[in-house]
Amino acid sequence: MRNMIEIERGFTSGVYPKREVAIVRGEGVYIYDSEGRRYIDCVGGIGSVNLGHCNEYVVNAVREQCGKLITCIEIFYNDARAELLERLAEVSSFSRFFLCNSGAEANEAAIKFARVLTGRSGIVSAKRGFHGRTMGALSATHKLKYRQPFEPLVPGFKFVNYNDINDLKENVDENTAAVILEIIQGEGGIIIGDHEYFRQVRELCDEKGVMLIIDEVQTGFGRTGRFFASDGVVVPDMITMAKSMAGGIPMGAVAMNVEIPKMLHGSTFGGNPVACAASSAAIDFIRDKNILEHVNEMGEYFIQELRKIDSDKIRDVRGEGLMIGVELKEKPSKYLKALMERGVMANIAGVSVIRFLPPLVITKEQIDEVVNALREVLG
Repeated sequence: MRNMIEIERGFTSGVYPKREVAIVRGEGVYIYDSEGRRYIDCVGGIGSVNLGHCNEYVVNAVREQCGKLITCIEIFYNDARAELLERLAEVSSFSRFFLCNSGAEANEAAIKFARVLTGRSGIVSAKRGFHGRTMGALSATHKLKYRQPFEPLVPGFKFVNYNDINDLKENVDENTAAVILEIIQGEGGIIIGDHEYFRQVRELCDEKGVMLIIDEVQTGFGRTGRFFASDGVVVPDMITMAKSMAGGIPMGAVAMNVEIPKMLHGSTFGGNPVACAASSAAIDFIRDKNILEHVNEMGEYFIQELRKIDSDKIRDVRGEGLMIGVELKEKPSKYLKALMERGVMANIAGVSVIRFLPPLVITKEQIDEVVNALREVLG
């Protein structure tokens, strides 16, 4: 393992904080390091391995598609792409989709589409919100440490308090093209949006002729126990999705109900047949295995068991489905290391939240292992 780590450390860009472990294999909820040690993966690729590592549906689909056609740019039609587009329409309330490669790309595209469709330039997003690190998506991202090194960013962006309709009303004006929000703020610390707030947001956007973009990059494809977190909460004008969309294969998309004028945007690898086949397989797996029902059951159990932990270090436990945060009264870094030593991988959200994003196939027995490990490290 040491040689592997030293090689990567010597050649990598340096932008990522690294944990002293080399992960070489994954299966379902588990990942394995180069020394053969097994961990329950509650980092979950920050929400990109909803179906579990090396999901059989996805592996088979990718293997088959790679033997037929790997890439096909969107100036041509393609069978795998057509199949996915039809499936996406079935699982959403949308009829048009722009396919790309990541969540940041999806949010970049949605911002551009909102501007061209409305003829306006202003974008309003929420404090604590996260929408990506490319220049447009970063301009909608609130955290100063991500923004400051690259300023000046794209002009025309405003930030409002989340769950505060009055603040939003004060900042939406005749130049506003779109409001972009998350139903649950993931990077912000698992902050859950109020349903009444989103009802009022929709009303305001309708009244002002503003497009509502819901960022489902982390919450989509079953994470909250609904296929999209916005299902039953609000009807957006656009949804952005990525991460788990193709079972771990890089992919993103913007869903909408309007056609975008030709040549205004594009992506060389967007909608490539391998990613499309993987995403169709992901949708099939979620349907065939009743994953949404399982997520609701496991999520309720996970939160219930976490709330039983008797520790004065815990301020709050919150979440929906299997998107769960344990807010501590101190920074959690040392506890993440202690969890790793006990065979559990977790991550930080916000300043003081331990975030659990396990694969959606996790069982009660595996949840018990995670909860017991956290109970031990919190003393």
